[in-house]
Amino acid sequence: MQAIGQRATTPGVVYLVGGATALLLGIREQTIDVDIKLDPEPGGIFETISALKNSLQINVKLAAQDQFLPPLPGWRERSPYIQFVRKVVFRHYDLYSQVLSKVERAHVQDLSDAREMITRAGLNIAELLRLAAAILPDLPRYPAIDPEDFQQKLRDFVRAYELDRGS
Repeated sequence: MQAIGQRATTPGVVYLVGGATALLLGIREQTIDVDIKLDPEPGGIFETISALKNSLQINVKLAAQDQFLPPLPGWRERSPYIQFVRKVVFRHYDLYSQVLSKVERAHVQDLSDAREMITRAGLNIAELLRLAAAILPDLPRYPAIDPEDFQQKLRDFVRAYELDRGS
């Protein structure tokens, strides 16, 4: 983040996604990919990313939840602030969006990350369900997602989460 902020030629916002968020929240100790969303894109970032990928031996991908699920209403405002380095603001991509995306993928690691994100960030299950319902009309734009299957995965996830928490 320091290198990107120091080398950026114009202001912008970098949203960290997935494993990078899990790492910074203390959910995981490592990640093999750093997924980011740029909005707006800081000038000079791709040259910096290219240099960092080689020197740090990491994969950096432009990937965010809005490529896999419709963007949740108010996602920008809910994206937690990490830090500001010169011209660049770093944020976690909206955690509710990340949880819903992980539930949709339903991999063991994703579901574990989603549970930990809810717990560590104090996310509200009722709000998660409200936001999921808000994007249902837009799911046809994402043909890889079956709306009924998505809703069932979410119901199963919430039920298991609440049972684990004794709710």
